[in-house]
Amino acid sequence: MSLILLAGDDFVRNELLADELRAAVGSPPAQLELRTLELPWPHVPFGRVAEVDEASDVEDDLLALVDGVEVIVTQMGPVTRRLLDATPSLRLVVCTRGGPVNVNVEECTKRGVLVCNTPGRNAVAAAEHAVTLILSTVRAIPRIHGTVAAGQWRSDLYAYDECGLELGGSTVGLVGYGAIGRRVARILRAFDAHVLVADPFVDAGSLEPDVSLVGLPELLERSDVVSLHARLTPETTGMIDAAALAAMRPGSYLVNSARGGLVDYDALAAALDGGHLAGAGFDVFPTEPPAPDWPLLRSDRVVMTPHLAGATRQTAHRAASQAAASVAAYLAGTRPPGLVNPDALR
Repeated sequence: MSLILLAGDDFVRNELLADELRAAVGSPPAQLELRTLELPWPHVPFGRVAEVDEASDVEDDLLALVDGVEVIVTQMGPVTRRLLDATPSLRLVVCTRGGPVNVNVEECTKRGVLVCNTPGRNAVAAAEHAVTLILSTVRAIPRIHGTVAAGQWRSDLYAYDECGLELGGSTVGLVGYGAIGRRVARILRAFDAHVLVADPFVDAGSLEPDVSLVGLPELLERSDVVSLHARLTPETTGMIDAAALAAMRPGSYLVNSARGGLVDYDALAAALDGGHLAGAGFDVFPTEPPAPDWPLLRSDRVVMTPHLAGATRQTAHRAASQAAASVAAYLAGTRPPGLVNPDALR
């Protein structure tokens, strides 16, 4: 009998995880015993807990339930050194997100605890949200909606200087071409946009049809819209700085639905205020949530959403299904999908 702790929340719910586990392992699964803890996210924001990041502050709650646990499945639960010390029976942690930043992977590896994630779980949602941000930004949809909601009928917005941009025939540059960037490219091609990609880890032969691989300087110079889809690493932190923004075409747009740390937002504010950029849209921020006095909150040329690109019901179901597949493979004695620390295999 394997004791499994499901530490779900109000997005990837415990009932979703339990249903998918029973389907993957077999119902009733004679070798399965489930214990559950409901975490407060997203109603309570995540943060740093001990040595891990982007976690719910429930370390003590988890510690009260981990005795004898062999598997933990969670999205936001902090799997810390302290938790591992209290759980010598633990053999597998499945993090139902793309990156297990709430798990001390290094310490798990030292102890032979396998760690799996659910890569691509939100690729569809994030790609669709990115394109929505692009469209909302270049057509100033929130600002125009606000005028109608305020009882105004702004036919003057038909003036040439007030008009937005069509994606058809425009050039959109994608910085990063992983699962999300690739899907964004496919959608944009359906709009008849010209798509450029800058990604040092991508081979030109792997691109979608009618997508061109270029260097970042060329992409910035040629694009009407630049959309960011890169991972945040020491090399990419602050990559869209004042110099990069100055290299963008006058009147172009920047959209960031990847990570806030990719952009120098002070430089972005200056580029918007000076009129070099026509607008910006982003789902991610340098600090989340941003301070109430953050200047960009007051800009009518900025479209913002609160880090919700992956927030669809299908994402939650997909995460639960992928997590269940990892647990089922582990219980069957095979290498689980989504394994991020193969060195822990013994």
